[in-house]
Amino acid sequence: MQQFQQYIDGAFSDGTSWFDSLDPATGAVWAQMPEAGEDGVNQAVDAAERAFFSPEWAGMTATARGKLLLRLADLIAENAPRLAELETRDTGKIIRETSAQIAYVAEYYRYYAGLADKIEGAHLPVDKPDMEVWLRREPIGVVAAVVPWNSQLFLSAVKIGPALAAGCTVVLKASEEGPAPMLEFARIFDQAGFPKGVLNVITGGPVAGATLTSHPKVVHVAFTGGPETARHIVRNSAENLASTSLELGGKSPFIVFEDADIESAVNAQISGIFAATGQSCVSGSRLVVQASIKDAFLKRLKEKAEAIVIGAPDDMATEVGPLCTERQRQTAQHLIKRSLQQGAKLITGGEALEREGFYFPPTILDCSDARDAECLSNEFFGPVLSVTSFDTEDEAIAIANDTAFGLASGLFTQNLTRAHRMIRAIRAGIVWVNTYRAVSPIAPFGGHGLSGHGREGGLQAALDYTKIKTVWLRTSDDPIPDPFVMR
Repeated sequence: MQQFQQYIDGAFSDGTSWFDSLDPATGAVWAQMPEAGEDGVNQAVDAAERAFFSPEWAGMTATARGKLLLRLADLIAENAPRLAELETRDTGKIIRETSAQIAYVAEYYRYYAGLADKIEGAHLPVDKPDMEVWLRREPIGVVAAVVPWNSQLFLSAVKIGPALAAGCTVVLKASEEGPAPMLEFARIFDQAGFPKGVLNVITGGPVAGATLTSHPKVVHVAFTGGPETARHIVRNSAENLASTSLELGGKSPFIVFEDADIESAVNAQISGIFAATGQSCVSGSRLVVQASIKDAFLKRLKEKAEAIVIGAPDDMATEVGPLCTERQRQTAQHLIKRSLQQGAKLITGGEALEREGFYFPPTILDCSDARDAECLSNEFFGPVLSVTSFDTEDEAIAIANDTAFGLASGLFTQNLTRAHRMIRAIRAGIVWVNTYRAVSPIAPFGGHGLSGHGREGGLQAALDYTKIKTVWLRTSDDPIPDPFVMR
């Protein structure tokens, strides 16, 4: 039985209590995690505030901060196999995905390392000849970063990277579901040479989350997760008036026109919904396919879905592993049952696998004649694809936008003018054209509606961790006139 520790003020310690972590492949307890209660959260925030004002961090040049981030990136790359192994063990995400993703996470830290000394102010040509006015960009302060268990090293990198590049300090709360890789990440961070308290890593449930997000010393909350938790965070932030950035998932449309490269679109759809066992905020969980090719497209999609290798997540041959929790599996089963009662037709899958662990097979539901089926509006966070069809471009747009979410979308067509019309019309923060799930440190991502607000990745993310200070400097040597002497 492994035990992990939290990381506060440059030191590792136990929490106020312990909780068990389950191996999704077996359902058995494999490790114990530290629960951060109110005292632990307060210690972490206090440490972050001390670090923010300390000469070691506040007085460090932006170039020096960048070099520390580069060192961190190198250490992540060196330790990627260990991090991938832990993420696979604690969340059930397959090893071929965790290995590839974590290796790329290092690039996000390298990107923000390069941006650290590129965050610039501005000179303002004001209308007063005896004044020089300029803007300084300064770090906002202590940041609370709250990440879910899926893709957590990536989702923490797009928060920690820009925050540290800007000069902020961070308290990161890992999800109580599968926190092992983030607690191990803390050990790697400790080796990079940052001043103590710059990053603090804790985990825990609702008590830790509420204490952190409402803490009076926290000035910004960066959260990735579900809309319901986000509502609690927004309410909590009323206590400290912290700003928020929220990335909340979606119900993303994957639109295929009859002129698309069908094999390419099928492969992208398979990746878009069944990669990461469907546990991705940008999963292309709604296939919107032109009616003229629907039957042929679904036939090919079904063949590929049923050929997917389901197995142990630590096996490189596995293509779909278990869900992270039993709760997710039960939710998927319930939503599928309800949708079938509402007229959806089962193409493949649909029943939890009778094997050890939290496995659920790739599932496809045809809802072309059941437009009100719950599977079209509810996020499964699992390997379940809902299908609708359309005849015209306007109908495709209406179906795509018929959602309270607005994070990602996919579009497959060879018609360039149509692609531009669709890009303008689709209400989503990301539009992938003839591709899907592509990411880069340089490109921001985020959504609107129930998908949240704010952007992560790219230059803007670093600027969002700064505040503007306006400086006025009078250049005249003449004395300032007495304001109470009439002239």
